[in-house]
Amino acid sequence: MDTIWLTGGEWLAVLRIGLGLWWLESWRHKDKKAWFERGTGIAWAADIAAEHRWTAVRSGFDAVVAPRPKAMAYVVAYAELALGLGLITGFLTPVALVGGLVLNVLYFVLMIHDWAEQGQNSMMALISVVALFGMSWQTWSVDGALGLFR
Repeated sequence: MDTIWLTGGEWLAVLRIGLGLWWLESWRHKDKKAWFERGTGIAWAADIAAEHRWTAVRSGFDAVVAPRPKAMAYVVAYAELALGLGLITGFLTPVALVGGLVLNVLYFVLMIHDWAEQGQNSMMALISVVALFGMSWQTWSVDGALGLFR
């Protein structure tokens, strides 16, 4: 493979790190006080789920998220932080890539009517797939330094 400036593996690491920065920004820009104390993030998602055209989304949200809104606010926010840090440092990278892909698919399905969100979720999911199958943890990563996931 011919590339400009960096090797193919290094470009995959750049892509992985960029995705990690995107997840970190998703965590950073959240109003934590509103999310954790007033439950605004989960309340917003509940409003969307309540009007969702797919029964499975409505019933799944009601069964999993609605009974525990405070815990789910922490799960969502700190999952985004963990994904960002894991991808930036390249620590447990395949786990972070699969976890991020799952979270993007969940966001995509929940926000099926919001086209602005769909672009972000589909691009993040695509980057996760490319970084996963390109084994982006082999370069510039803790995983690579420790010889994990060869």
